[in-house]
Amino acid sequence: MAEDRELLPRVAARDEAAFRQLYERYADRVFRYALTMLRQRHLAEEVVQETMVAIWQGAGSFRGGSQVSTWIFGIARNQAHALLRREARGAREPEEPLVLPDPAAAVEREGKVLAALEGLPPDQREVVVLAFYEGLSYREIARILGVPEGTVKSRMYFAKRRLREALT
Repeated sequence: MAEDRELLPRVAARDEAAFRQLYERYADRVFRYALTMLRQRHLAEEVVQETMVAIWQGAGSFRGGSQVSTWIFGIARNQAHALLRREARGAREPEEPLVLPDPAAAVEREGKVLAALEGLPPDQREVVVLAFYEGLSYREIARILGVPEGTVKSRMYFAKRRLREALT
């Protein structure tokens, strides 16, 4: 299977098979990330679609200054924020509780962790999800969020402290 960096030039050349590989690698991850921000499944699904369209249209603009995953999550974040702005202009539906799809197991511990995540402020929850669910480094998260790495570390520190309190 091709590496992400090998797929983007192919996507830019309109190789549908390469795009399908990127879609399969990132659609679920982008969905989980968007759901933590938007808290409504249909909005998270819309962000996935908008992100994938942006990847298809903008693959040629990737310059390699970051990981492909950082670039994709940056697009997803921008799409989510744009959707939030559009939603703010119209009527908002009530927020759904945060549910991260995990086909591996719906264990009791997972439910407690998700409930604890639900209690975090959005900026802290976003950092936790990107780090622990998506496996991104603090540097990559800082690039996606457009904040200094120290801010990411600070948010993570306070998030861990709150999670620890909620889970004990």
